[in-house]
Amino acid sequence: MFGSSTDEVTPCGKSQYGQRSKDRSGRNETTSYEAVSASSSCSNRGDGTSSGHSALQPTAHPGQLSHSFQKGMTNSSLLASTSESSSHRGHGGTLCRTSRPAGAMGTHPARTPLTDYSITSCSSGAAASSASVMVALVEGRGLARGEIGMASLNLRCPELVLSQFADTGTYAKVITKIHILVPLEILMPDTASEKGKGTKLFNLVTENFPGVTFTAVQRKYFNERKGLEYIQQLCAPEFSTVLMEVQAKYYCLAAAAALLKYLEFVQNSVYAAKSLRVIFKGSEQTAMIDSASASHLELVVNNRDRRSEHSLLGVLNHTKTAGGARRLRSNILEPLVDVDTINMRLDSIQELLQEEELFFGLKNVIGHFLDTDQLLSVLVQIPKQETVQIAEAKITHVIQLKHTLDLVPQLKMVLKNCNTALLKAYCTSLEDSRFDVILEQIKTVINDDTTYLKGSLHMRTQKCYAVRPNINEFLDISRRAYTEIVDDIAGLVSQLGENYGFPMRTSFSTARGFFIQMRLEGVVLPEGKLPSEFIKITKHKNNYSFTTADLMKMNDRCDEALREIFHMSYVVIRQLLSTIHEHIHCLYKLSDAVSMLDMLVSLANACTLSDYVRPDFTDTLAIKQGRHPILERMAGQLPVSNNTYISEGCNFVIITGPNMSGKSTYLKQVALCQIMAQIGSYVPATYASFRVADQIFTRIGVDDDFETSSSTFMLEMKEISYIIHNISDRSLIIIDELGRGTSAEEGIGLCHSVCEFLLSLKAFTLFATHFLELCQLETLYPNVENQHMGVQHTRSSDSGTDSVVYTYLLQRGCSEDRHYGLRAAEMTSLPSDLIKEAKTVVSKVSQQLLSRHHCDPETLQQRAVYHLATRLLQAARNSRLDPDSLRMYLKGLKKQYEAELQTAEQPVATL
Repeated sequence: MFGSSTDEVTPCGKSQYGQRSKDRSGRNETTSYEAVSASSSCSNRGDGTSSGHSALQPTAHPGQLSHSFQKGMTNSSLLASTSESSSHRGHGGTLCRTSRPAGAMGTHPARTPLTDYSITSCSSGAAASSASVMVALVEGRGLARGEIGMASLNLRCPELVLSQFADTGTYAKVITKIHILVPLEILMPDTASEKGKGTKLFNLVTENFPGVTFTAVQRKYFNERKGLEYIQQLCAPEFSTVLMEVQAKYYCLAAAAALLKYLEFVQNSVYAAKSLRVIFKGSEQTAMIDSASASHLELVVNNRDRRSEHSLLGVLNHTKTAGGARRLRSNILEPLVDVDTINMRLDSIQELLQEEELFFGLKNVIGHFLDTDQLLSVLVQIPKQETVQIAEAKITHVIQLKHTLDLVPQLKMVLKNCNTALLKAYCTSLEDSRFDVILEQIKTVINDDTTYLKGSLHMRTQKCYAVRPNINEFLDISRRAYTEIVDDIAGLVSQLGENYGFPMRTSFSTARGFFIQMRLEGVVLPEGKLPSEFIKITKHKNNYSFTTADLMKMNDRCDEALREIFHMSYVVIRQLLSTIHEHIHCLYKLSDAVSMLDMLVSLANACTLSDYVRPDFTDTLAIKQGRHPILERMAGQLPVSNNTYISEGCNFVIITGPNMSGKSTYLKQVALCQIMAQIGSYVPATYASFRVADQIFTRIGVDDDFETSSSTFMLEMKEISYIIHNISDRSLIIIDELGRGTSAEEGIGLCHSVCEFLLSLKAFTLFATHFLELCQLETLYPNVENQHMGVQHTRSSDSGTDSVVYTYLLQRGCSEDRHYGLRAAEMTSLPSDLIKEAKTVVSKVSQQLLSRHHCDPETLQQRAVYHLATRLLQAARNSRLDPDSLRMYLKGLKKQYEAELQTAEQPVATL
């Protein structure tokens, strides 16, 4: 559980068993020897994680505690890593069979989840990436095929999430949800994975997640009645309303039954009654972003360098806690769709930006919180056997719980004067009297000045002297014995220093226990080496580290004394935990408040680094001077800003322009701003209005996929097929190049047919293409608008060569530069004759195409009327203009309408 550290230990006179070091700064420099509570043998035997036991074994009786301590180990045979042919067996026979996906045979060994008993105030970036989620999945049979039940539980957070939904034949929702969860292991019924008869869902799961362990569980354990019993037994009272939501959701209940039974079987502990947060999450509560789109948009990971912070998560993540980072990541991958909830978040961020004292106060307090979710997770688990490692861990948990509860009054103090509804609600949730009840009960057993400190030596000191004196006589005796041993060690080292005339000092490390260090400068050793009494010598320049046989024996005695201290402390701690257990569920409120406040402060912090604006939510996507949020943070000059306008009357935008002119960047910019707005963040623009999207799709150019033997064109067809089968009227679609992997004629035909299909819907679509023939759609459909990325051509007066200057500005109309590919070719070393011949051929082909292009005046007139009607309707729905401004706007619409009619060579109509 602790990393190796070395601390100097110096004597400080006579010590008392209850005495503690006055140095609470957390520095690993000098600590008085009597304050050291370290057991090197404990460190060498375990890393703070507890081993597993059979879930069918009853909890150890208190009288068995000493015996289990003496054993010092657990039944490891039940925790062996499962292999392809291995089975876990219980009283009921074989529970599960773990296998590897076909694509990863022999590469990804199965893993058995263990409870991690170490909780630290870890980096928020690391918290989002480590896999710790178990998922159970079941599909209906017969007429119910396509109805999916899913249950997931994070081993570091005691939250059981249930989902049930109808999915399509492509199982897009299932795959997307699993991608978001980043599971450690997936459980499915064994009937779904029978050799040679795997279901379509099973085959898709194993194909899409080759690195995740797959476990086949007997179908009988997917029992909805048992699942409901589990939830009734384990659900905390605060979340009992979930029973009404799920009592008829048979498939998610079945998945929950299998998941909880499996965890009970392979974990070394079970969840205490009424201890879990159980929630039902329907697929309609959040927007869906498929895994390919999340990757294309670089929402959580940079595609070129996975360690880079150049992703949307990297831009927005200024969280201080692991829970805040997890919440931000989850929100980015599953944005909200409820406008009221989004606006509540925006109101809170606005208040944080306006009130500096509130912003910095929250930022400071939240930074001191540990991972509350993980702390709660281990507190609600009951170990099936007690070992010295578990005892030490439980003492640590109580210290961490005290540290956490000590911060609640500070958090309430910061929030007491807030004005927005969301912040007030969280402030009210912290008024729960159970926080004070638990803290008072802890203080009756734990010393007041006990706190969580970084550094293994300081933390061991806290654990050793955590329990108050005079509570347990045997504990007091063990501490006195420990103190006497430490005094003897200090005396031994002092005597050795006097005997040999060396400047020796006592030091401590988790790996070696107590040992001797000294620094020799200008001293010549006899025969160039230390006396033979000193063993295990290490040297670095003039610094020597070594020990003696007597010191090693004293270390063993010290370790034995520490085991007794942890043993006796745990007897007291266990009684304390049983007392406070009925109140522990208030930590769910605290965990929710801290993670949400951390995320809101993080989003507000991002606004202080760039010029962001609060978005509005209407039926129109309108962005003024929008910028790419990731590109803006990268080194170099600021990105060029562009405007975006998409409405129901003009919901299909075709974008053309040369290579490298900025089309792809612009498309991603729009999608990223949409996601930022829907998680409740400000956006990089001077004005922004969005229509809430229930799904966000992207089709962005890719290379061949060798893993699935798919060519570029086949990947394009798969992705566009996925969009067509899952699109809705409120979707946002980003398509960057389509049909480039086949011939020009076929590519244009496919693009044209796909465009006409998308045009028939009300979804907002941005379609970038090099096929300029598609620009003719604007003359056929009134809801299509052509735009292009502008470029400037310059000719050198000296050499006479042409060059292209990219403006990266989006402009109305189709790209006039129809031969930008040839211009790019001219910049290379291709022969001039070849370029000249290509220009001749292209000119003839272009003339033939243009000769077929004609604009019907009647069509143009109908288009003008359509544009006027949709803009008047939009103004009626969303306008907040005062009468004078509205009058000016309507006059502008009239002029625009008359101009379009003149273009159609028709008589000017009057309004």
